[in-house]
Amino acid sequence: MRVAFHAPMKAPDDPVPSGEGRMARLFMEAIRRAGCEVELASRFRAYEGAGDAGRQREIAAEGAREAERLVARYRALRQAERPALWFTYHLYHKAPDHLGPAVAGALGIPYVVAEASHAPKQRNGRWAAGYHAAESAIRLADRIWCINPVDRACLLPIAKPGALRDLPPFIDTAPFRAGDRATARRWADAAFGLDPDAPLILTVAMMRADQKLESYRVLADALGRVEKRRWNALVVGDGPAEAEVRRSMQPLGGRVAFAGRLTGDDLVRAYRAADIYAWPSVKEAVGMSFIEAASAGVAVVAGRSGGIDHVVEDGRTGLVVPAGDAAVLAEGIAVLLDDPARAHRMGEAGAARAVEVNDVEAAARMLAADIRQLVAAR
Repeated sequence: MRVAFHAPMKAPDDPVPSGEGRMARLFMEAIRRAGCEVELASRFRAYEGAGDAGRQREIAAEGAREAERLVARYRALRQAERPALWFTYHLYHKAPDHLGPAVAGALGIPYVVAEASHAPKQRNGRWAAGYHAAESAIRLADRIWCINPVDRACLLPIAKPGALRDLPPFIDTAPFRAGDRATARRWADAAFGLDPDAPLILTVAMMRADQKLESYRVLADALGRVEKRRWNALVVGDGPAEAEVRRSMQPLGGRVAFAGRLTGDDLVRAYRAADIYAWPSVKEAVGMSFIEAASAGVAVVAGRSGGIDHVVEDGRTGLVVPAGDAAVLAEGIAVLLDDPARAHRMGEAGAARAVEVNDVEAAARMLAADIRQLVAAR
């Protein structure tokens, strides 16, 4: 079965690394593992971030032309070579889907979306054109996979009856479960000059001058409140706000090591070396790094924001505290520093939950059954 895939905000193969591109690739992989042949239908980008109404109209016109091109291309194929379903990942007022509804409608195939967002406050704002385009697409969707449960309330009034389904956020957990933890810790100690006898607190996050920087400042404050305990911290990430992040951590001295951006095996080793993963989660949506940490068997202290409650089970796989509250974040970190056995139990529970709930194979199973049902109904 063929599935046409589209990501209006950023193509899965965009060369600039981002969580958006990574999630699009994961969805394509989940669809493949669901037994489908998935094709990137178009690299057309609908994102308009400045609130320029004129540019939004231009993008809509470009999208209409691209949709016409795709319809003509697909109609020229034999029926067996055409997509049986259209799948769009992530649409909202800044990046509406100008392709999926038109192509799916013309071919008479199911239209499926994942991570759709509907913000009624944008109805008459600078992104009004994008808002209405996104709303129209959401209304036409035969299935809406909701990654962040927070989005449900605004989607429900405009979705088709029964279209909305929850899909837990997911990653490929296998790499994060591989490798000996003691070996990973020795690597981290040598690579970053850590105290081998001190518990290791890990953070993995981009360094942007927005809520990420705010979270880093809260984290620095929280770590300062537990400075009398023995610990090291490893910060993984880079970005335009790196200088500000380093300044916020400066009072902590050499107890905080900066790894820069890590990928592949080095990133996995950093997770596997850690005892605690801490992040304040200021204005976070889901927080995929929490799933990575859990997959690696690391206890989590997370700020309660967006859908994080649905990724970290408070008291079982970690501790969930009010987002942005340095004092309470520090208390959570202190609890796990003082009780390493509890942290270990939480890490083990998190690893088991990640495989069961947040792995790409779990997503593939849910998608496989639904895709078959939607296509059969046509």
